[in-house]
Amino acid sequence: MTSTSSADIRVRLIQPADNPHIAYVIRQVSAEFGLTADKGFTIADPNLDQLCELYRQPNSAYWVIELDGKIMGGGGVAPLQGSEADVCELQKMYFMPELRGLGVAKALALRAMDHARKLGFKRCYLETTASLTRAVRLYEHLGFQHIDGPMGNTGHVDCEVTMLRSL
Repeated sequence: MTSTSSADIRVRLIQPADNPHIAYVIRQVSAEFGLTADKGFTIADPNLDQLCELYRQPNSAYWVIELDGKIMGGGGVAPLQGSEADVCELQKMYFMPELRGLGVAKALALRAMDHARKLGFKRCYLETTASLTRAVRLYEHLGFQHIDGPMGNTGHVDCEVTMLRSL
């Protein structure tokens, strides 16, 4: 097994040329975990191939993670649609196996929440599925609390894990 040093990893805001690469990552990771479009997971998002444009909207941001110059993951934050103005949503956190276990997801989530806090958001919401046990544990570790049901209008009907954290 080879190890990866942090010098090989680069985090940066998404650019238009990144769209097909991060869409590929999201589709691959979704397939790996059985997150199918018919169940309303991110893979069904009509904007999946235009994430740069989506996250250029006000109060939104998306970062890609490069490993040796290749996009291998990403995540972002945006206002939670259909909710109070002080609530953002941590969104589209997907990482190829090569990035897992390196602390990249934690660092990116913290970056996104810090960005959201600077934009004036007071709370951060997320949805996921219980089968993503490592993700759920990470979010719990980051201070997210399980809540009784969904907030806003995300359209992710099969994301049975709903969590909220104060910023």
